[in-house]
Amino acid sequence: MKAKRLILLAATLLITVTTFGQTKLVGGPCEGCEAIHESPVPFDKLNALTKLPDTRSVGHKPIAITGTVYKADGKTPAPGVVIYIYHTDETGHYTAKAGAKGWEKRHGSLRGWVRTDTNGFYKFVTLRPAPYPGHSEPAHIHVTIKEPGLPEYYIDEYVFDDDPLLTAEKRKTLDNRGGSGILKLSDVGNIYKGERPIYLGKNIPNYPTNR
Repeated sequence: MKAKRLILLAATLLITVTTFGQTKLVGGPCEGCEAIHESPVPFDKLNALTKLPDTRSVGHKPIAITGTVYKADGKTPAPGVVIYIYHTDETGHYTAKAGAKGWEKRHGSLRGWVRTDTNGFYKFVTLRPAPYPGHSEPAHIHVTIKEPGLPEYYIDEYVFDDDPLLTAEKRKTLDNRGGSGILKLSDVGNIYKGERPIYLGKNIPNYPTNR
């Protein structure tokens, strides 16, 4: 019975941090993060590469985003981490296809899932999103993380270094959750390339210290 209680306690500590009787969710509140569980493919069957539906648009140059996900020590690659991304279309709207269900109705149909490989590597290909109508915010790609043994949480959005809406003041407000999400794109001919490493637990509230 004692061993069973210790196992249960360890599992609980992996998911939440408890202080003075109050349970705090790892990463804090996250509306819509549960959409990561709408993956059409079981997590353990996901690939490290995905192409979003908009890459099929004719006459548009896609962007390819790659990176390595690292464990909390900042240097050990983290395999088996699921990444969910979604973004606006070229009009700045989250457009959903006919018959969309669940969170797709709000996040739109330009979304995808990847799972890091044994080297912590991930890659997704899509078109560069447009900012919201009214241009109040820089163009961005939302990202949610689901690592083994923890609930899902969000990290800083992917934004673009050359975006005029990403002003010096906007940059100062970035939380750098998971590390910086600012992308510098390189034109390599038929595609733009960008890279972002992700650091699990970095600037994530209530992240366990025993990871």
